[in-house]
Amino acid sequence: MPDFNCHLDQGFASREQIVARQETLLNEHLRYLRTYSPYYREILANHPDKEYTLESLQELPITAKVDYAERGQEFIAVPQEEIADLGLTSGTTGQPCLIAYTRRDLARLGYSDATGFLAAGIRPGDRCLLTCTLDRCFIAGMAYYNGIVALGASAIRNGLNTVESHAEILTRLKPQAIIGVPSFLARLIQYLEENKLDGHSIRTAVCIGEPLRKSDLRFTELGERLNDYWPGAVHSTYAASETQSSFTECAECAGCHPAADLVIPEILDQNGNRLPDGEIGEIVLTPLQVQGLPLLRFRTGDMGFILPGACPCGRNTPRLGPIVGRKAQMLKVRGTTLYPASIYNAVDAIRGIDEYYLEITGNALSDEITIAVAANPAHPELTAEEISKRVAIRTRVRPAVRLVSLEDARRHVYGRSRKPVRFFDLRK
Repeated sequence: MPDFNCHLDQGFASREQIVARQETLLNEHLRYLRTYSPYYREILANHPDKEYTLESLQELPITAKVDYAERGQEFIAVPQEEIADLGLTSGTTGQPCLIAYTRRDLARLGYSDATGFLAAGIRPGDRCLLTCTLDRCFIAGMAYYNGIVALGASAIRNGLNTVESHAEILTRLKPQAIIGVPSFLARLIQYLEENKLDGHSIRTAVCIGEPLRKSDLRFTELGERLNDYWPGAVHSTYAASETQSSFTECAECAGCHPAADLVIPEILDQNGNRLPDGEIGEIVLTPLQVQGLPLLRFRTGDMGFILPGACPCGRNTPRLGPIVGRKAQMLKVRGTTLYPASIYNAVDAIRGIDEYYLEITGNALSDEITIAVAANPAHPELTAEEISKRVAIRTRVRPAVRLVSLEDARRHVYGRSRKPVRFFDLRK
């Protein structure tokens, strides 16, 4: 197999060339699954061993997260001595699952993120501040680090640290790029402003783990906050740990591109039928060129859509639109259907809220939403009634609001996963 080279972005090939390359890799992938994966050797036994196209891919079985959770060891397709790294998924929506990586898989991870970083505007020689951890079996942190190194940029591995520590790095080393969770970056910006520190060396901010844009590509309130401080620098991403693949906004910020030769995305309806570009459904990914934990048509549980048409940047890879929400987190409140992101956007628009999370109760007929809010003492006008009213204006749903301490809110949001968790499903 050839070495990965992020500086040869295959996304600029013609659509016909990209499809031909993906179909070649798809059939290599299927032969690999039939030969080395105990799980897929069994699952594919009743499906024709033929050459598949991107269109006929939908004839093949879908892999659900429950399949992976229950039979994870059977998905591993290499002997133990070929495994270079063992990682775990974030566990945001359930029990963390094991992922095995060969040395080539780790190089593939770096290539995937390096291609995205290059598209977003990070250049060889740039200093890049990583505000995410590489420890606790967190593979994304390693992928970002590998991507920066593969690109020829310099990584500053400050990790999950305080805003004070990152502010010192910004003012001392003046990095040109930063990678982090949007809500944390917003807190960092607030600290910089309050202490009259200069963090404007940042030219590219790659945001991970939280929504940054609405379905029409406009920034969320949180995205606007970041873009106000770093104009034109803010880029959104999407990734699913199990698929070892990432999607990143290019300079046009008109959808997230994957590396052309690493993943085939599909959007499926609730019955498993493929949807046309522009229609919202579940994101299903087939990662290519994976050795340790190869997957086929993996249901991510995330709801999104493929943007129609070509990107102005000139790449011809599919463009993934903003994530609408998680399939399991869709809410039905007295006849109104919405995803938590709508509530997040409404709360983020209220200046003076330091932290918050959602608790969902109710039954099959209607869900009940309670927002636990830590309001800044400098904003006494933010009563529970006032916050509920402001959220209702933007969402048409009036939630209950419970005021909590900042310590309580942060313990809930940051206490159970490497990613911020604001959604707590208490429904029976």
